Amino acid sequence: MHATLDHVMMRVEDLEESLEFYQDHLGYVEHGRWDADTFTNVHLGPEDKHEDGATLELTYNHDDRSYEMGDGWGHIAVRVEDVKEAYDELMDAGVEDYRPPEENPGYAFVKDPDGHEIEIVERDFGARWSIDHTMIRVEDADAALGYWTRKFEYEHTGRWEADTFANYFMTPEDAAREEMALELTYNYDGRSYDLGDAWGHLAVRVDDLQDGWESLMEREAEDYRDPESCDNRYAFTKDQDGHEIEVIER
Repeated sequence: MHATLDHVMMRVEDLEESLEFYQDHLGYVEHGRWDADTFTNVHLGPEDKHEDGATLELTYNHDDRSYEMGDGWGHIAVRVEDVKEAYDELMDAGVEDYRPPEENPGYAFVKDPDGHEIEIVERDFGARWSIDHTMIRVEDADAALGYWTRKFEYEHTGRWEADTFANYFMTPEDAAREEMALELTYNYDGRSYDLGDAWGHLAVRVDDLQDGWESLMEREAEDYRDPESCDNRYAFTKDQDGHEIEVIER
C-alpha cells in the first residue's frame, strides 16, 4: 500500500485573515475548496507545487468557536533556498518575529495568525514555500516508528538524536523528494502531550480507499471512522498517540 502524505489540516478562527496570510506571505493559491453548511475547507499550496506535493487544508467552522493549540502537534515546515533571506522578507512584510535564523542556524520559525508554528528550512528542491514536512510529538519512539512502518509501510529516512530529544523522519518507499515527510519528535523526559483542537489531521492518499482501509484493519489500525460511515469518500484512523489520520483515494 503506497500512502502519499496528501495534506495536513489545521483549524482557523478567521478564514479571510488566514487566507491573506498564506496567500500574501507564502504566495499560496487555492487548490480546492469545499463550502458546506457549517464549515469551509480550503486547500492551499504553491501554484507550481509537485504533483505529489502536499497541501495545507484550512478548516473554518461557521460557529465562531475558538481553539486550543495543545502540544501534541508541532509545526509544518516550508522550503526555501535561503532561510535568512526568506525570514527577512517575512519580517519586512510585517510578520511577527518569532525564532530568527540567528538563533537557529539553518532554520527559523514564524507563526500564522492563529499561532500554528511554521518552520522555514533550506532545500535545493521543491517549489518555494512548498511543505517539506509536518512534525508531531510522540510519547514512545519505538511505538511510533513501528506504527508508521507496519501500518503504512513507511521508511525511516532520517534522524537527529540530541541530548534531550530525537527527531525521526518517515516517508513512503520511493517517495519523490518533493513529497511531504512526517517528522516524529520524541523527548526523553517521558512527558505526555495534549493534542488540543487547533490541528486537525494528517491525510494519506491511497490508490483504492476500500483496499487501503482493509489493509489497515488487517494491520490492527484503529477503526475510528470507516469508509461507510463517511459515505465511502474517505475514512479516519488514529496513531498510537491519538493523532487523526485521514485516508483518501487518489
